[in-house]
Amino acid sequence: MTLLFWIVIGLIAGAVAHRVLNSRGGFIGSLVVGLLGSLVGGKLAEILRLNVTGGFLDQLVVATLGAILFLFLWRKLFR
Repeated sequence: MTLLFWIVIGLIAGAVAHRVLNSRGGFIGSLVVGLLGSLVGGKLAEILRLNVTGGFLDQLVVATLGAILFLFLWRKLFR
């Protein structure tokens, strides 16, 4: 995947995570949460041996779930 592909997925996943958890943050915050969420979601999918084919929608779902989990845990740890 190209860097641009991951940035687009990270932005979308971060924006969805911010909306789901009613969080504050701007463009950069959404990007960071989305990209970190992509890593978290990807690693969890690997650990759980989920078959993610690598398509845009699959990657978006995994990244979004990872971003929501990451943001939820971040809030619990640092608030």
